Amino acid sequence: MVSAQPHAPPLVVRCGAMGDMVMLATLIRLVAARHNGVVDVVSSGGWTPGVLAHVPQVGHLQLVTSRKTPYLLCPSQWELVRWLKQRGRGPVYLCDPDREMRRLLERGGVHPDDLVERTPEEMATPMLWPDRWLQLGVRDPAQRYAGHDPDPAPFRLPRLEVTGEARAQLAQWRKEQDLEAPLVLFQPGNKRTHKRGKRMTADHPKHWPAEHWAAVAHAVLEDMPEARVILCGSPAEHEVLEDIRQAAGGDPRVRNLANDLPIPRLFALLEQARGMVSVDTGPAHAAAALGCPLVVLFGAAPPSLWRPIGPGPITTLGGESEGCARVADIPVSKVINAWRQLA
Repeated sequence: MVSAQPHAPPLVVRCGAMGDMVMLATLIRLVAARHNGVVDVVSSGGWTPGVLAHVPQVGHLQLVTSRKTPYLLCPSQWELVRWLKQRGRGPVYLCDPDREMRRLLERGGVHPDDLVERTPEEMATPMLWPDRWLQLGVRDPAQRYAGHDPDPAPFRLPRLEVTGEARAQLAQWRKEQDLEAPLVLFQPGNKRTHKRGKRMTADHPKHWPAEHWAAVAHAVLEDMPEARVILCGSPAEHEVLEDIRQAAGGDPRVRNLANDLPIPRLFALLEQARGMVSVDTGPAHAAAALGCPLVVLFGAAPPSLWRPIGPGPITTLGGESEGCARVADIPVSKVINAWRQLA
């Protein structure tokens, strides 16, 4: 059934890390199909605009810098409330049911009857996040804004889209950087590395020693001498990647590009790379969504809940089910074998 009552575009409320926003593409695409239009999003994080720019179903994006800062001290919260009051009523898919976000929605005049939320049973059932979002996206708030009923299965895999312009810019950049050879990407850092750089990184459960990464780089280049191994990360991760480059003996085919990979370039690169080896972190989810062959190293986080999914081949290693509470518990030989089987 399709509602005859006009309403504002559906709104999805989700604040999360890069991987969370990549997986949110599942919900955005499904809700857009149900309501035959774009989906507005309330979120946070400096990476979010770059990620959601690759999801064409996104309409307006409203960011808050913090949910926990007192309201009187946070101008972005004022802007959110003002925008909510102006946009009118419509279905609101609340993915972040915390007290602070609820309070902001109430200030903005969001009616309780317009909310769609996960049920307690859904929240208690272990499953991958895209599957959670499918459960949420097939519902409407009390049938007030009933939409179409498309089959949700085709929307399960998160999907990002790279524009022709981004591909052309990447081709020019690869030529300037002498990177027209086959590329294999490594993503050693995670959100904590991004925030704190090298400091305390070695103590993190997702840390894998530089010499381990270097050994995998040597194996890749042994199999593909013409290839280039690209160490990916944000500028804050440059020092961590430099340790890996040095551990690889200064081989010019191993490049540290932490200072030269903004999100649009990284995503275009993921689309073209021969594959990626990554710890469990946001760029791994982006790689999966773009069909990049992928080996993902897990520490304590269970792959059954957090593994990336996508149209390409994906191998996960580690996690508590394999007796690995830390990525450092994963042997180098196991990663090399997984990469060779993938390649």
